[in-house]
Amino acid sequence: MNEAMKDSCEEDEGPWFTNIATFVLTSDPMNVNHITSKNFSNYGKGPDFPEIFEVIGASIITLDSNEWKQERTKLHSLLKNKSFETCLQQNVQKKLQNCLLPFLDHHASKGGQVLDLQDIFERFTFDITCTSLFGFDPNSFPYNFDEIVEIAYVNAISVLEDMVLSRHYIPKCIWKLQKWLQIGQEKKNKVALEALDQFLLKCIISSKGNEEKRRLRSSGYVEQSDDSLCLLQALMNKANLGKKEMVKNEKYIRDTAVTLLAAGNGTISSGLSWFVWLVSTHPIVEAKIIQEIKDNLLKLDENLIDNLTMENLDKLVYLHGAICEALRLYPPIPFEHKCAVKSDILPSGDHVSPNLKVLYSLYAMGRTKQIWGEDCLEFKPERWISDRGQIIHVPSYKFITFNAGPRSCLGKDMSFIQMKMVAVAVLWKFRVQVMKGHSITPRVSMILRMENGFKANVIKRCI
Repeated sequence: MNEAMKDSCEEDEGPWFTNIATFVLTSDPMNVNHITSKNFSNYGKGPDFPEIFEVIGASIITLDSNEWKQERTKLHSLLKNKSFETCLQQNVQKKLQNCLLPFLDHHASKGGQVLDLQDIFERFTFDITCTSLFGFDPNSFPYNFDEIVEIAYVNAISVLEDMVLSRHYIPKCIWKLQKWLQIGQEKKNKVALEALDQFLLKCIISSKGNEEKRRLRSSGYVEQSDDSLCLLQALMNKANLGKKEMVKNEKYIRDTAVTLLAAGNGTISSGLSWFVWLVSTHPIVEAKIIQEIKDNLLKLDENLIDNLTMENLDKLVYLHGAICEALRLYPPIPFEHKCAVKSDILPSGDHVSPNLKVLYSLYAMGRTKQIWGEDCLEFKPERWISDRGQIIHVPSYKFITFNAGPRSCLGKDMSFIQMKMVAVAVLWKFRVQVMKGHSITPRVSMILRMENGFKANVIKRCI
């Protein structure tokens, strides 16, 4: 990938008979800063973006201009609210204590059992996102720890991600024909979308607080979290949607729900999977993280989970550096593209014509010597820590994992909170050993998952 990205900017016409028209590919951070920040108004999503991403409808991801600004303002005020952050922390604490840790402990005690930790983290983050978004926990973890069954609405998101990616390179006439005939990836998409929409409908009904909510609770389909903040309901209130307006705006509610669910689930589980794998294969890094936990958290209280507050997590500087390093090497969203509105000249001197797509690879930018030096392919948390023991700030257009400029990720802080809490809880209690002979490689998708899963054993740690 690095060799292909040596030049600051390259123009490509794309493979013949594909959906990829002429586009500009760049890895120059100055170009990225120009596109995402300095000349932000000239680079939108493009006319075909909403159609490719039709699964999430009209949401903050697909919107441009004033509609996008209004939606971002609403979400920003809610997601940056301290009460929401506190509630998220409490939800993660409960899920760790009541579900993830007992699950891993059960399998560690049996010895030799292989788990797919990517799947486990996916279920964990799915439940946390639903708890925060809808106010209840769908319990995607199996009640019987020995029986891990597939859940259609959890798997649906990754299927839809594959569909979105395929629409980037398959000619529009072809994928539309597949959709009409219900064959290929489009057939899988329909099945997945139906499963997800059925789940979302029940979630939205539950959030509205009507009789259906009480029926679902009594049937055991959902477990109500009485002290949790329902983000979707708060968003409806902020948008001044009364009962009549809600009926008229069901599509808005659904689109917002699926967007937040997708954004808060796959990206964090992807980050966790790559982080735990990297740490498990770098014993020195692992030892430093364990020592940092011991020095900063255990002296406060014996109950480690209760100490996972935002204030205490901020003390774990080396852990923060390790997470940044994992996200640099394996960004959950591997690429982004924009579309020019008017002609423009990039800082590199390259010309961009109207309606030309500009693509920048977050994966490649995290591995370029121009930005990170000769050791760019090494996993070195130390590169994020100053001589004074503080986190080094890297501009977002260089550390592009959370995007940059006005469209930078609103969930950045929440992502770090969840990843740190899970990392501390899991690494303190368990050692992770990758299954012998198991290949860990990135999967080509909208979310950077592991192609063959993360097959590993968990072993109780002796501190």
